[in-house]
Amino acid sequence: MILRSVLIAIVLFGGNAAAQTWPNKPLRVIVTFSPGGSSDIVARLVAVPLQAELGQTVVVDNKPGAGGTIGALEAARAAPDGYTLLLSNSAPISISPAMQDEPRYDPVKAFTYVGYIGSVANVFVVHPAVPAKTLPELLAWIKAQTKPVNYGSGGIGSIGHLVGETLKKEHGLKMEHIGYKGSSPMHTDLLAGTLQLAIDTLPQNVPFMKDGKLRAIAVTSPTRAPMAPDVPSVLELGQKSLVAENFLGLSGPAGLPRAVVERLHAATKKALADATVKQRLAELGVQGRDMTPEEFTAFVAGQVKDWYQPVKDSGAKLN
Repeated sequence: MILRSVLIAIVLFGGNAAAQTWPNKPLRVIVTFSPGGSSDIVARLVAVPLQAELGQTVVVDNKPGAGGTIGALEAARAAPDGYTLLLSNSAPISISPAMQDEPRYDPVKAFTYVGYIGSVANVFVVHPAVPAKTLPELLAWIKAQTKPVNYGSGGIGSIGHLVGETLKKEHGLKMEHIGYKGSSPMHTDLLAGTLQLAIDTLPQNVPFMKDGKLRAIAVTSPTRAPMAPDVPSVLELGQKSLVAENFLGLSGPAGLPRAVVERLHAATKKALADATVKQRLAELGVQGRDMTPEEFTAFVAGQVKDWYQPVKDSGAKLN
């Protein structure tokens, strides 16, 4: 009995001591898409005030591929010490696992959810060579083509991928998905006209929309986005099934010490309260909401449950 008590005391003391000295080396935040996309932009934006608050360098590490599951799996398998984190988003958490016959990780149980950052809408964009200016016109144009229309997204398992498959199924369209490793390589083809249609997160498309290099058809949020007020939402167009927003947050492997979670959550909350960060997130179309780690975990569990059947119904697969 005495020995057992001593062992428990040693474990508790050791855990508390480790938490008290955390962090004492640089942190790594894994982003599941290539540089240039919303996840990458937000991760780099938040990293600056986060490292100032924690007193350690915060390195953003891009690990794209397989619908975001490559980076997510690496984060899930990392030591639960708070030094390897994940910029969680809808693709590897809410969608990709449901696209696999045998998921390589449980999207809820494999992670410790620390801090919710916000959500961002997606947008249907076309090259100016496409004559369609409205969603009904886009549907009619796709149906009129003799060959399947290619549509691009930031990757297999992305919100854009799923929205495209849903559109394709509900309207009986001939479309083929091209999953890029992030938005930047997709924009190269889209701006060149070799790709004519994309469904992508809104922020990185706004500059091209303003310059007339791309034309926005509709956003996938329930209401119009403040950063693109002239673009109708799919809901107001009567397309309820196309409503889809990408969430962003900070998480770590399952089993992060509670003291580390609390410190990291507080640091993230303070980083998000920074005036420059708040303004930039608003400019990026990221709509924030304050959540405790427990609320964030419940939110993710709800997202996983809500997306499961739509993913299955879409027929989208991820090998």
